[in-house]
Amino acid sequence: MHTAAASATTDAPAGRERNLRWRVVDIVVAAVLGVATGLLFLFWNTVGYAWFSAADALTPGLGGVAVGIWLIGGVLGGLIIRKPGAAIFVELVAAIVSALVGNQWGIETIYSGLAQGLGAELVFALAGYRRFGVVTAVLAGAAAGAAAWVLELFLSGNLQKSGEFLGLYFTTVVVSGAVLAGLLGWLIVRALAATGALNRFAAGQDVTQRV
Repeated sequence: MHTAAASATTDAPAGRERNLRWRVVDIVVAAVLGVATGLLFLFWNTVGYAWFSAADALTPGLGGVAVGIWLIGGVLGGLIIRKPGAAIFVELVAAIVSALVGNQWGIETIYSGLAQGLGAELVFALAGYRRFGVVTAVLAGAAAGAAAWVLELFLSGNLQKSGEFLGLYFTTVVVSGAVLAGLLGWLIVRALAATGALNRFAAGQDVTQRV
């Protein structure tokens, strides 16, 4: 029986050969995951944006606390598919769905999805696509938040705003990404794996083998 600490790391077991080539099932599940996340974005475009606006009205830059959910696609893709490009693919598909159905930001949503996916992807790449525990997930969410912040310097004109705003916004976006995308994304994957829905993936096998 493995301890909770052991299950929290979720590294690729020693000796298990890593096949980083995409299978058909990987493509299908990543696409479905992207669409499902895009539908979540449609909900968050209203609820999350209201939270963002209220927090930003209270203190400019504080609105970043609501951004994390918009970053979750890359984390989910990376944790479940565990192949190069998965984080970018899922976050980008989700952004495209959100943009096509209609939201406040139009085509800019797709630019954001690409940047946020790249941020998460970088963390999984630096981990060699071998470490998928809670720490990696939290770092991926935080990196997606940092990438979103950088893009908004130019896309939203934030470069012209005060240093105080930029510092607070960076902090809140990164923390929100770490918690609402990283930690929550990791918990969602664990919950899905426990149901057996991910048995064809290493993400599911890691959990079932530890029970």
